[in-house]
Amino acid sequence: METDASSEDGEGFFRPAVDGLTPYQPGKPVEDVQRELGLDHVIKLASNEGPFGPFAAAQESMAGAAPELNRYPDGGAFRLHAALAERHGVAPEAICVGAGADGCIDMLSQAILDPGDEVACGWPSFPSYVIYARKQGATPVTVPLTEHRYDLSALLEAITPRTKLVYICHPNNPTGTMNTTDELDAYFERVPEHVVTVVDQAYFEYIDRPDYPDAVERYLKAGRRAVVLRTFSKIYGLAGLRIGYAVGPHAVCAALAKVRRPFDLTTPAQVAALASVAEVDEITRRRTVNAEGLVRLETALRAHGFDPTPSVGNFHYVDTGTDAKDLFERLLREGIIVRPLAGFGSTTAIRVSVGTAAEIDAFAAALGRVLTRA
Repeated sequence: METDASSEDGEGFFRPAVDGLTPYQPGKPVEDVQRELGLDHVIKLASNEGPFGPFAAAQESMAGAAPELNRYPDGGAFRLHAALAERHGVAPEAICVGAGADGCIDMLSQAILDPGDEVACGWPSFPSYVIYARKQGATPVTVPLTEHRYDLSALLEAITPRTKLVYICHPNNPTGTMNTTDELDAYFERVPEHVVTVVDQAYFEYIDRPDYPDAVERYLKAGRRAVVLRTFSKIYGLAGLRIGYAVGPHAVCAALAKVRRPFDLTTPAQVAALASVAEVDEITRRRTVNAEGLVRLETALRAHGFDPTPSVGNFHYVDTGTDAKDLFERLLREGIIVRPLAGFGSTTAIRVSVGTAAEIDAFAAALGRVLTRA
């Protein structure tokens, strides 16, 4: 029996805030490129995943959990909340886990934003800040970057009485740039009390600099109205499990828990994250390898005439000077997936993630071939 969808397709059926959304466009999957282009070998340098898989302890924990996957996961993620609270020296009530840091951004939007409210963020930056605000009927106010960095003074000037959330992507995705401790200190001295500042530190573990602050220690614990985001998707190698968390005031985390879907963090995700929390030595090793990869990738880009923005993350931002989709598609036909950044607010740029040394060398060779044929 066919259903008449005319009423569902008609004007006014869907919420206006949803009707006008442009959904997040993820990096193209390897399998899609292989199928569409008939390629056997494809390298993905598009989504800022680390080149290493889960830690050995995480893999063992997932294998151990497999026989019990007929049971629902721990809906409150009790053990993971406790471990993260101990790691950061806060109460468990100051932690809220989510389906990646992105899931925490969604929960923040659901818990805090009403139609007509405002959020502020730099731009180009992570699209979810804008998408999830619009989904709630709120208004995103985007502040242009200055020299590819968040302009915190301009961000403060963009705050109005209707502003509830300010996002600081630190380091910024997609440009890989950061603000210094002094700059963030000055921002927190001036930000109005009615605003919650979300410091997104998804790439925190890659950075070892004296002028890069741990926002939990420096701002949240000092009583600032801040929420700090972290994730297991990057250096921990758990992107496929979708697990991250927020550290924030108890009242904010309690509100996030109210809108989090029941059982949304699978048992493998919880046990893998729990097994990964204390792996300090492997994190240090991966940080060192990433720093070497950043240099190798920058050298390759400069050798082909590009000027990548200096990055502290695990990726480089490259302005191509023209529509970046062209270079993206030509590299795709060579079996290399990079990220065009129109959805991030930059139509002329690509983002290239740090892969293994062999993957970076393959990217460099492919880049040379497509530029030669241009």
